[in-house]
Amino acid sequence: QVQLVESGGGLVQPGGSLRLSCAISRNSLNFDNMGWYRQAPGKQRESVAQIPRDGFANYADSVNGRFSISRSIGRNTVYLQMNSLKPEDTGVYYCHAYRQADYWGQGTQVTVSS
Repeated sequence: QVQLVESGGGLVQPGGSLRLSCAISRNSLNFDNMGWYRQAPGKQRESVAQIPRDGFANYADSVNGRFSISRSIGRNTVYLQMNSLKPEDTGVYYCHAYRQADYWGQGTQVTVSS
């Protein structure tokens, strides 16, 4: 069974940084795609950053240039480095993986507020 466990969320002031981690119970190269989604209160879940097997990442326009997705050398952890955070980045961040099925983590709360 595939398990994804996120960590690294918290409260940060506008302009600050956080790094989210997603520990995966299986080698991430086994997946066709891995990524991060977020869901703000009262809004639908949206894609934030994706990294397919070929390693070419893509980002939502709202975070491009501020966020960076990467995989660990050991390939079993996916990171989301978030810089220049804004209040509108607040939400629950979910790690996602896909290979013949969708796999989700439990989510980690990110709150950007002064």
